[in-house]
Amino acid sequence: MADFDSKKPSIARIYDYGLGGKDNFAADRELADKFIAMAPETPLMLRENRDMQARAVRWAAEQGISQFIDLGCGMPTEPSTQQTAQAVAPDARVAYVDNDPVVVNHLTALLHADPAAAIFDVDVNDAEAALGKVAGLIDRSRPVCLLMGALLHFYEPGAARDLVARYTAALAPGSYAVLTVFAIAGPNKDRLVELYSTGAHAVHVHSEAEFASFFGDLELLPPGVADARTWQPGWKTRPPTGAAREAWAYGGMARKNG
Repeated sequence: MADFDSKKPSIARIYDYGLGGKDNFAADRELADKFIAMAPETPLMLRENRDMQARAVRWAAEQGISQFIDLGCGMPTEPSTQQTAQAVAPDARVAYVDNDPVVVNHLTALLHADPAAAIFDVDVNDAEAALGKVAGLIDRSRPVCLLMGALLHFYEPGAARDLVARYTAALAPGSYAVLTVFAIAGPNKDRLVELYSTGAHAVHVHSEAEFASFFGDLELLPPGVADARTWQPGWKTRPPTGAAREAWAYGGMARKNG
Protein backbone atom coordinates (compact mmCIF):
# COMPACT_ATOMS: atom_id res chain seq x y z
CA MET A 1 0.00 0.00 0.00
CA ALA A 2 1.26 3.47 -0.83
CA ASP A 3 2.18 5.73 2.07
CA PHE A 4 -0.66 7.87 3.40
CA ASP A 5 -0.18 11.64 3.66
CA SER A 6 -3.25 13.81 4.28
CA LYS A 7 -1.25 16.95 3.40
CA LYS A 8 -0.49 15.72 -0.11
CA PRO A 9 -3.41 15.91 -2.59
CA SER A 10 -4.59 12.53 -3.85
CA ILE A 11 -6.04 11.88 -7.30
CA ALA A 12 -8.80 9.72 -5.85
CA ARG A 13 -9.74 12.18 -3.10
CA ILE A 14 -9.74 15.18 -5.47
CA TYR A 15 -12.10 13.22 -7.72
CA ASP A 16 -14.25 12.38 -4.70
CA TYR A 17 -14.48 16.04 -3.70
CA GLY A 18 -15.40 17.06 -7.25
CA LEU A 19 -18.29 14.59 -7.16
CA GLY A 20 -19.53 16.00 -3.86
CA GLY A 21 -18.08 13.26 -1.68
CA LYS A 22 -16.81 13.59 1.88
CA ASP A 23 -13.79 11.28 1.80
CA ASN A 24 -11.20 14.00 1.21
CA PHE A 25 -8.91 16.35 3.09
CA ALA A 26 -8.11 20.05 3.10
CA ALA A 27 -5.19 19.64 0.67
CA ASP A 28 -7.47 17.88 -1.80
CA ARG A 29 -10.17 20.52 -1.54
CA GLU A 30 -7.70 23.40 -1.87
CA LEU A 31 -6.22 22.09 -5.11
CA ALA A 32 -9.61 21.10 -6.51
CA ASP A 33 -11.09 24.53 -5.76
CA LYS A 34 -8.24 26.25 -7.60
CA PHE A 35 -8.82 24.00 -10.61
CA ILE A 36 -12.59 24.52 -10.55
CA ALA A 37 -12.15 28.29 -10.33
CA MET A 38 -10.41 28.21 -13.73
CA ALA A 39 -12.54 25.41 -15.24
CA PRO A 40 -16.00 25.59 -13.64
CA GLU A 41 -17.28 22.66 -15.71
CA THR A 42 -14.96 20.26 -13.88
CA PRO A 43 -17.61 18.77 -11.52
CA LEU A 44 -19.89 18.21 -14.52
CA MET A 45 -17.04 16.52 -16.38
CA LEU A 46 -16.45 14.16 -13.44
CA ARG A 47 -20.11 13.17 -13.24
CA GLU A 48 -20.40 12.76 -17.01
CA ASN A 49 -17.37 10.49 -16.94
CA ARG A 50 -18.92 8.31 -14.23
CA ASP A 51 -22.25 8.18 -16.06
CA MET A 52 -20.59 7.15 -19.32
CA GLN A 53 -18.73 4.34 -17.58
CA ALA A 54 -22.00 3.15 -16.05
CA ARG A 55 -23.63 3.03 -19.49
CA ALA A 56 -20.70 1.00 -20.81
CA VAL A 57 -20.81 -1.44 -17.87
CA ARG A 58 -24.55 -1.89 -18.24
CA TRP A 59 -24.21 -2.56 -21.97
CA ALA A 60 -21.38 -5.07 -21.40
CA ALA A 61 -23.49 -6.91 -18.83
CA GLU A 62 -26.37 -7.00 -21.31
CA GLN A 63 -24.02 -8.70 -23.77
CA GLY A 64 -23.40 -11.48 -21.26
CA ILE A 65 -20.24 -10.19 -19.59
CA SER A 66 -20.21 -11.14 -15.91
CA GLN A 67 -16.63 -10.20 -14.96
CA PHE A 68 -15.29 -6.67 -14.56
CA ILE A 69 -11.87 -5.26 -13.67
CA ASP A 70 -11.95 -1.60 -12.61
CA LEU A 71 -8.39 -0.22 -12.75
CA GLY A 72 -7.56 2.87 -10.68
CA CYS A 73 -11.11 2.67 -9.36
CA GLY A 74 -10.84 5.54 -6.88
CA MET A 75 -13.21 6.25 -4.01
CA PRO A 76 -16.56 4.45 -4.00
CA THR A 77 -19.28 6.40 -5.79
CA GLU A 78 -22.81 5.60 -6.88
CA PRO A 79 -23.59 3.92 -9.09
CA SER A 80 -20.51 1.77 -8.58
CA THR A 81 -19.29 -0.68 -11.19
CA GLN A 82 -20.58 -3.47 -8.97
CA GLN A 83 -24.05 -1.94 -8.56
CA THR A 84 -24.41 -1.28 -12.28
CA ALA A 85 -23.22 -4.70 -13.39
CA GLN A 86 -25.20 -6.67 -10.82
CA ALA A 87 -28.40 -4.79 -11.66
CA VAL A 88 -28.23 -6.62 -15.02
CA ALA A 89 -26.26 -9.74 -14.06
CA PRO A 90 -26.73 -10.53 -10.36
CA ASP A 91 -23.82 -12.99 -10.41
CA ALA A 92 -21.36 -10.44 -11.85
CA ARG A 93 -17.92 -10.32 -10.23
CA VAL A 94 -15.98 -7.06 -9.88
CA ALA A 95 -12.30 -6.67 -9.11
CA TYR A 96 -11.34 -3.14 -8.08
CA VAL A 97 -7.65 -2.24 -8.38
CA ASP A 98 -6.04 0.75 -6.66
CA ASN A 99 -3.13 1.45 -4.31
CA ASP A 100 -4.34 4.67 -2.70
CA PRO A 101 -4.50 3.73 1.02
CA VAL A 102 -7.73 5.64 1.64
CA VAL A 103 -9.40 3.95 -1.33
CA VAL A 104 -8.18 0.52 -0.23
CA ASN A 105 -9.39 1.04 3.35
CA HIS A 106 -12.82 2.29 2.31
CA LEU A 107 -13.46 -0.44 -0.22
CA THR A 108 -12.12 -3.16 2.07
CA ALA A 109 -14.68 -2.15 4.67
CA LEU A 110 -17.44 -1.74 2.10
CA LEU A 111 -16.88 -5.04 0.30
CA HIS A 112 -15.78 -7.33 3.13
CA ALA A 113 -19.03 -9.32 3.17
CA ASP A 114 -19.48 -9.58 -0.61
CA PRO A 115 -17.73 -12.59 -2.21
CA ALA A 116 -18.48 -11.22 -5.70
CA ALA A 117 -16.39 -8.07 -5.34
CA ALA A 118 -13.03 -7.15 -3.84
CA ILE A 119 -10.40 -4.40 -3.79
CA PHE A 120 -6.84 -5.38 -4.72
CA ASP A 121 -4.02 -3.20 -3.42
CA VAL A 122 -1.62 -3.05 -6.37
CA ASP A 123 -0.11 -0.42 -8.66
CA VAL A 124 -2.00 -0.41 -11.97
CA ASN A 125 1.32 0.16 -13.77
CA ASP A 126 2.25 -3.44 -12.98
CA ALA A 127 -0.21 -5.25 -15.24
CA GLU A 128 1.25 -8.69 -14.52
CA ALA A 129 0.95 -8.21 -10.75
CA ALA A 130 -2.55 -6.75 -10.98
CA LEU A 131 -3.84 -9.55 -13.20
CA GLY A 132 -2.19 -12.10 -10.94
CA LYS A 133 -3.83 -10.69 -7.82
CA VAL A 134 -7.34 -10.67 -9.29
CA ALA A 135 -7.02 -14.25 -10.53
CA GLY A 136 -8.88 -15.66 -7.52
CA LEU A 137 -11.96 -13.65 -8.46
CA ILE A 138 -11.67 -13.18 -12.23
CA ASP A 139 -11.38 -16.09 -14.67
CA ARG A 140 -9.37 -14.71 -17.59
CA SER A 141 -10.19 -17.72 -19.74
CA ARG A 142 -13.62 -16.11 -20.11
CA PRO A 143 -14.42 -12.61 -21.44
CA VAL A 144 -13.91 -9.66 -19.10
CA CYS A 145 -14.85 -5.99 -19.25
CA LEU A 146 -11.77 -3.91 -18.38
CA LEU A 147 -12.30 -0.34 -17.18
CA MET A 148 -9.64 2.36 -17.37
CA GLY A 149 -11.74 5.33 -16.41
CA ALA A 150 -10.06 8.73 -16.03
CA LEU A 151 -6.68 7.01 -15.90
CA LEU A 152 -4.76 7.45 -19.15
CA HIS A 153 -4.39 11.24 -19.00
CA PHE A 154 -1.73 10.49 -16.37
CA TYR A 155 0.40 8.83 -19.06
CA GLU A 156 2.26 10.05 -22.11
CA PRO A 157 0.74 8.67 -25.35
CA GLY A 158 3.26 5.86 -25.84
CA ALA A 159 2.98 4.75 -22.22
CA ALA A 160 -0.82 4.82 -22.38
CA ARG A 161 -0.89 2.64 -25.49
CA ASP A 162 1.55 0.22 -23.87
CA LEU A 163 -0.46 -0.03 -20.65
CA VAL A 164 -3.70 -0.79 -22.48
CA ALA A 165 -1.94 -3.35 -24.69
CA ARG A 166 -0.37 -5.15 -21.72
CA TYR A 167 -3.72 -5.61 -20.02
CA THR A 168 -5.82 -6.47 -23.06
CA ALA A 169 -3.24 -8.95 -24.39
CA ALA A 170 -3.94 -11.07 -21.30
CA LEU A 171 -7.72 -11.10 -21.74
CA ALA A 172 -9.85 -13.68 -23.54
CA PRO A 173 -11.37 -12.96 -26.96
CA GLY A 174 -14.77 -11.37 -26.57
CA SER A 175 -13.50 -9.10 -23.79
CA TYR A 176 -14.19 -5.36 -23.78
CA ALA A 177 -12.09 -2.35 -22.80
CA VAL A 178 -13.68 0.92 -21.68
CA LEU A 179 -11.37 3.94 -21.66
CA THR A 180 -11.96 7.56 -20.73
CA VAL A 181 -9.67 10.57 -20.41
CA PHE A 182 -10.19 14.15 -19.36
CA ALA A 183 -9.47 16.95 -21.79
CA ILE A 184 -9.06 20.68 -21.30
CA ALA A 185 -8.81 23.59 -23.69
CA GLY A 186 -9.02 27.36 -23.71
CA PRO A 187 -6.86 30.14 -22.31
CA ASN A 188 -6.31 28.42 -18.96
CA LYS A 189 -5.14 25.11 -20.41
CA ASP A 190 -1.43 25.47 -19.62
CA ARG A 191 -2.10 26.87 -16.15
CA LEU A 192 -4.48 24.02 -15.37
CA VAL A 193 -1.97 21.39 -16.50
CA GLU A 194 0.77 23.00 -14.41
CA LEU A 195 -1.49 23.33 -11.36
CA TYR A 196 -2.49 19.68 -11.32
CA SER A 197 0.91 18.35 -12.37
CA THR A 198 2.75 20.17 -9.60
CA GLY A 199 0.04 19.70 -6.97
CA ALA A 200 -1.03 16.08 -7.43
CA HIS A 201 0.28 14.11 -10.42
CA ALA A 202 1.70 14.85 -13.86
CA VAL A 203 -1.18 15.11 -16.33
CA HIS A 204 -1.22 15.08 -20.12
CA VAL A 205 -3.81 16.53 -22.49
CA HIS A 206 -4.40 14.03 -25.29
CA SER A 207 -5.93 14.88 -28.64
CA GLU A 208 -8.92 12.88 -29.81
CA ALA A 209 -6.69 11.06 -32.32
CA GLU A 210 -4.16 10.18 -29.62
CA PHE A 211 -6.89 8.86 -27.38
CA ALA A 212 -8.33 6.73 -30.20
CA SER A 213 -4.87 5.22 -30.72
CA PHE A 214 -4.85 3.89 -27.14
CA PHE A 215 -7.28 1.14 -28.23
CA GLY A 216 -4.57 -0.34 -30.46
CA ASP A 217 -5.77 -3.39 -32.40
CA LEU A 218 -9.06 -3.65 -30.53
CA GLU A 219 -12.29 -3.16 -32.48
CA LEU A 220 -13.59 0.28 -31.51
CA LEU A 221 -17.36 -0.01 -31.21
CA PRO A 222 -19.81 2.54 -32.66
CA PRO A 223 -19.96 5.47 -32.22
CA GLY A 224 -16.18 5.32 -31.69
CA VAL A 225 -14.48 7.95 -29.56
CA ALA A 226 -16.95 10.59 -28.42
CA ASP A 227 -17.63 13.17 -25.72
CA ALA A 228 -18.67 11.37 -22.54
CA ARG A 229 -21.68 13.67 -22.32
CA THR A 230 -23.35 11.98 -25.24
CA TRP A 231 -21.53 8.66 -25.81
CA GLN A 232 -23.97 5.80 -26.08
CA PRO A 233 -22.89 2.21 -26.79
CA GLY A 234 -23.99 0.91 -30.17
CA TRP A 235 -25.01 4.23 -31.68
CA LYS A 236 -24.00 4.26 -35.34
CA THR A 237 -23.19 7.97 -35.45
CA ARG A 238 -21.68 10.34 -32.92
CA PRO A 239 -24.35 12.53 -31.36
CA PRO A 240 -23.73 16.29 -31.16
CA THR A 241 -22.01 17.41 -27.98
CA GLY A 242 -23.53 20.84 -27.54
CA ALA A 243 -21.62 23.97 -26.58
CA ALA A 244 -17.83 23.88 -26.43
CA ARG A 245 -16.37 23.77 -22.94
CA GLU A 246 -12.97 24.14 -21.29
CA ALA A 247 -13.21 20.75 -19.56
CA TRP A 248 -14.77 17.54 -20.83
CA ALA A 249 -14.08 13.82 -21.13
CA TYR A 250 -13.50 11.57 -24.12
CA GLY A 251 -14.73 8.01 -23.93
CA GLY A 252 -14.81 4.86 -26.01
CA MET A 253 -15.37 1.12 -25.82
CA ALA A 254 -13.67 -1.62 -27.83
CA ARG A 255 -13.84 -5.39 -28.24
CA LYS A 256 -11.03 -7.91 -28.39
CA ASN A 257 -11.73 -10.23 -31.31
CA GLY A 258 -8.79 -12.59 -31.31
